[in-house]
Amino acid sequence: MESTNSQLTSAEIANLWTQYINDSLSICILTHSIDKAKDDDSKAILEYALSIAESHIEKITEFLNQENFPIPKGFSLEKDVNLNAPALFTDTFMLVYMHVMTILGMTGYAGAVATSTRADQITYFIECNNEAMELFKRIVHLMQDKGIYSRPPRINTPSEVDFVNNQRYLTGWLGKKRPLNAVEISGISFNMMKVIVKVVLEIGFGQVSQTQDVQKYFQRGKNLCEKQFGLLSAILTKDELASPASWVSEVTNSTVPPFSDKLMLNHIVILVSSAIGYYGAGASVSHRRDLAFEYTRLAAEVGLYAEDGAELLIKYGWMEQPPLADDRENLANKK
Repeated sequence: MESTNSQLTSAEIANLWTQYINDSLSICILTHSIDKAKDDDSKAILEYALSIAESHIEKITEFLNQENFPIPKGFSLEKDVNLNAPALFTDTFMLVYMHVMTILGMTGYAGAVATSTRADQITYFIECNNEAMELFKRIVHLMQDKGIYSRPPRINTPSEVDFVNNQRYLTGWLGKKRPLNAVEISGISFNMMKVIVKVVLEIGFGQVSQTQDVQKYFQRGKNLCEKQFGLLSAILTKDELASPASWVSEVTNSTVPPFSDKLMLNHIVILVSSAIGYYGAGASVSHRRDLAFEYTRLAAEVGLYAEDGAELLIKYGWMEQPPLADDRENLANKK
């Protein structure tokens, strides 16, 4: 295994840089939510998550300082949070939100382990994943205790093991469609769970945004995500399967922004960009051709929306640039 004295690779820099941005954003969201939380159990979960995020910032700063690498700006409590603003979301939604964010975190940490080379980086991101799994376990248990956990649809136990013996198993365009299989149901349910969190965030952020075109962007995203949620729900309904709960009523009536437009827009663009990958994953395990096509179409819609969000971030100077490789042509011209 590569020595910790070796220089960080581009993949390792990307992992640390991305985590710093995400955790600095999380600290802002969590700090305001903890300050406004009414339920003690939910507050304890948020405090535990905050302690993890703060420890990550300290560790990443240490890694980057060792490399004389500039520390990202990210987001800050001073510039991006208004603690005087009332709660924008209920305690119930914050648990649902944390459930989905922790799933995304575990996925990201696993990818960071897989792309790391140095021993200290592999060890660090394994520890991050272990922390995220513990947080996930606590969140799920609390949601179950409070009766707000949306279980994926159940199917009856088959009587025997079966094998596919006809290519009609793959069809989905014409004629009678076979029922969804367990893997397809899981993928649809999982993607719906993430989509509805984006809908609620876009409703709340649109309600408090101070920038007109950013507010319109959130409204457009809400409409897009609601449409996609409805499409996926209809697929489950055709097989008489339950859809995940919708949490759109968990937005308060506050119009005072608890977060900066910079933070809110970055947050949505990050989530929407990750959705492209999850739709791709859903398509890759869907054997029915119509499902794979729908996922591809949804990913394309989301991709255009994410691109427009990135353009807004650039317009207002809110997009922090990831570290770049040297521009060799420019260096040569400087001589």
